[in-house]
Amino acid sequence: MVTRWADSLAALRNSHDLRLSSWGPYSLSYLGISHVPDMAAGIRFDFSCFAGQYRRTAVVPVAKRDIGVYPWEAAPDLSYYRFRHELIWKDRLYCDVDYCRLDEESVLICAHLVNNTWLTQPLALQYAASLNFPPLRPQATEILKPCRVVLPEGALWIDALDYVDIHFSKPDHRADLVYDGHLRGEMRLHHFVGGTALGRGFGAGRGDWVAYRLAVPADIKDAVLVFRYLMAPGQTLKMYLSGLLDLEREVHFGSGAGVAGEVTGPVAATLAGEKTVTQTGEEPVTLVVAIGEVKRGTYDLRLTSAGGAEIMLDGMALLSQAVGKDLAFPHVNWNPVPEFLPGPAPHSLILRYEHVDAVYGIAWENQPFEVRHIYDDSLEPWAHRMCIGALHQLNPTFRGNGFGHFTNICLRPIILAPGTTSTVYGLLCTGEPDEVRRRLAEFAPALSHAPTPDHFPARQRLRLINEKARSRKVDLRSNPAGEAYLFSQERMAATTLTNAIYPVRTRGRYIKHYTPGRFYETLYTWDAGFIGLGLCELDPERALDILNAYLTPPGESGAAFIHHGTPLPTQFYLFWELWNRTGSGELAAYYYPRLQQYHRFLVGRYGSSTTNNLKSHLLRTWDYFYNSGGWDDYPPQAHVHAARLTGRVAPAVNTAHAIRTAKMLHTLAAALGLDGGEYEEDIEQFTAALQKWSWDEESGYYSYVCHDAAGRPCSILRHESGVNFNMGLDGVTPLIADICTAEQEKRLVEHIMSAEGLWTPYGISTVDRRAPYYRDDGYWNGSVWFPHQWFIWKAFLDCGRGDEAARIAATALATWQREVGEAYACFEHINVKTGRGGGWHHFSGLSTPVLCWYSAYHRPGRLTGGHNLRIETCTVAADYSRLKARLSIYGQPRHKPVAIVTLKPAASSYQVTIDDVPTPYLERYPGTLEVQLPAEARGKTLLVKAYC
Repeated sequence: MVTRWADSLAALRNSHDLRLSSWGPYSLSYLGISHVPDMAAGIRFDFSCFAGQYRRTAVVPVAKRDIGVYPWEAAPDLSYYRFRHELIWKDRLYCDVDYCRLDEESVLICAHLVNNTWLTQPLALQYAASLNFPPLRPQATEILKPCRVVLPEGALWIDALDYVDIHFSKPDHRADLVYDGHLRGEMRLHHFVGGTALGRGFGAGRGDWVAYRLAVPADIKDAVLVFRYLMAPGQTLKMYLSGLLDLEREVHFGSGAGVAGEVTGPVAATLAGEKTVTQTGEEPVTLVVAIGEVKRGTYDLRLTSAGGAEIMLDGMALLSQAVGKDLAFPHVNWNPVPEFLPGPAPHSLILRYEHVDAVYGIAWENQPFEVRHIYDDSLEPWAHRMCIGALHQLNPTFRGNGFGHFTNICLRPIILAPGTTSTVYGLLCTGEPDEVRRRLAEFAPALSHAPTPDHFPARQRLRLINEKARSRKVDLRSNPAGEAYLFSQERMAATTLTNAIYPVRTRGRYIKHYTPGRFYETLYTWDAGFIGLGLCELDPERALDILNAYLTPPGESGAAFIHHGTPLPTQFYLFWELWNRTGSGELAAYYYPRLQQYHRFLVGRYGSSTTNNLKSHLLRTWDYFYNSGGWDDYPPQAHVHAARLTGRVAPAVNTAHAIRTAKMLHTLAAALGLDGGEYEEDIEQFTAALQKWSWDEESGYYSYVCHDAAGRPCSILRHESGVNFNMGLDGVTPLIADICTAEQEKRLVEHIMSAEGLWTPYGISTVDRRAPYYRDDGYWNGSVWFPHQWFIWKAFLDCGRGDEAARIAATALATWQREVGEAYACFEHINVKTGRGGGWHHFSGLSTPVLCWYSAYHRPGRLTGGHNLRIETCTVAADYSRLKARLSIYGQPRHKPVAIVTLKPAASSYQVTIDDVPTPYLERYPGTLEVQLPAEARGKTLLVKAYC
């Protein structure tokens, strides 16, 4: 039987992309809506609608500055979302811009202008459209300048990165975990076909090799191989070419200077033997190797280096020598300026871009307007002039740096009387020119400025379309106790859903991706797990997308998993939540081998991993990133780097999480009927390592452990004052692994909940405030962050500490509501001294646990437990009066774990049973029950009824 989840997995197979529309808030420059015309190209069409006070300035919605524009609402599939543009803070004068996707070709733009001042306000509404090209690298403004290959008839191009296998002779700890999920040897370079090359030291080592498989569709007489490559000036490299008609040949690559047989100009039909064609500057050169007749078929080809010099290989063309003159590598000259075609009405316009097959159409209200051309790659310098209006009617061209182009449509003035609102509609569409004209023509009557018989019904239709789209926004309604937090939760949900960007590159492809914030234009492994946990509360399908983005098939070359940043395995916790929510056997079977590979790498048992090379068996991931637990300026971590001790000191966090992931995999393997013996060994070995070497009885914290030159553990890491250097979050992390003795657990909980220790009025501090290395002005050291609090909250549920768990959640929710209600922004962290937010202002990532806490305690129909709880099945009545679940619990026998059940509040009482036997519970809030579970049990049936 094919299920929903089987269909989902089929759609995600061999992909790291999000299953979202080609329309979405993907811009890295300006908040609005974008269209991806071709996923493979890295090109993005951006459109922004924004307002300003007429003849003053426009509030340009810059994506990377806090300028008063905030994600406000969103549907999980982004078919609807809203940004609020504050013109006079706070909600005195603002514009809510709704982007409503009508279908895959068109979007309704609704600008709701609101004047809550006592003055009449003249406004200008701006549309800005632009085409954006792929960057050379993430977080760079430099545009990639690729070439393309022009092949003569019958020729074949093999990109250098399209290899079937590759080998570097020099050992590399990153061989099986290439950063950002790039292909081994992948480089982004100007002047290469598609902007990619095989390099990164390839060729420098004797015995480096790369293998290709060539599918030749037809016979080729007098075939030649044309290699395109780049080397450092004056360098040469001998490589051995084998395969392809059983060739065994030495091939000599050079930088182009002094190579025998060198010629200039295009590849000539008379070339034979080994010849080099040089070009100017840092552009690749070509080498031609005569092959002879090649019959139709499939061939293997291998290049093996004799060593001594790096080569950056673009690719190779296989073609007949007779048509060699037609092989060319022209530059792609990006042209951001469209051709302007008239629309079917005066208030419409069609844009045709050179690099996009389709055209774009725009229609707007037929009131006074101007169409301008801004020749710049930035709108900000023109914010004032965009709103001036009449002064520039005779000169609608603004010339800036010339590196980009914006088509700017200014509607002005729009007069708002005190206490009034006005909605301005627009249409954005794409497709073939005739189809776009048809859409614009159909839309024109609705946008007519003159009142006609058809005018008001048409606008009414647009209003209804807008309302229907808005009805798809995330529904976060709660029980009464949670209503006080609704405002901040809606902003967090909108921020999480709209933090979707394009292009991000991984595994040799461009993808759409959820980012912690637009400042971070890349993948982020541990942040992504928490984004997924937040998405679980909004739409499990979206959570599945981001889980899938970071997991790779077994044996995937160069990618045990997709890694960027802190290699903390948050994808396991995301999977566990999804599995508990769905009970899907398909999810379990599909992701088990992927998670197994991920775990094996992190415990040092896969490929090139170096994480488990100390004799203590305490894990360290500093070979892969400077950050062990995501806490950038965490004092012992900062010291280890400053003292160059990363090879000899291990924190507690990596080993603790490895125990937890081993426990998850052991449960998962059992569910699939597979052997889990390796995980039992991991649990035993890593538990013994933490307890023997890391626990510090004096401080009551787990420690960073120092090792001697031979890798033997020798001491714990101490601060210069003599105290344990790990009095903070890392020191309490083994709680999540559920390995502590009763006394250890008691002391760690005391540290966490003590007002003199880690507890603050705003939640758990990163560093114990009694420590001499605590400070109150750091990024993590001196701040309250939510992700590790989520781990601890789950651990407290495992331990049966419902009061402490509820305190963590309630404090976080109150802190978040206070800050978001004041600032409208969703920040990264909370300052310990002030309780105010800081860091990136449109941040989802590590702040999403607030969605988890809100849902667990306040949204009816939820069942939530700790790390040890496995929810095999769960059904909830449509009116939220009854919940039935089959549970298994894997924990220490001394514990009395707690599960949170949220139903609608009962008018009289509740019935709570496990296997038909009444079980103790506490009503934390009306409708929210904390149910005591057995410590270690399998297949128990929990039944909760609310008598209303």
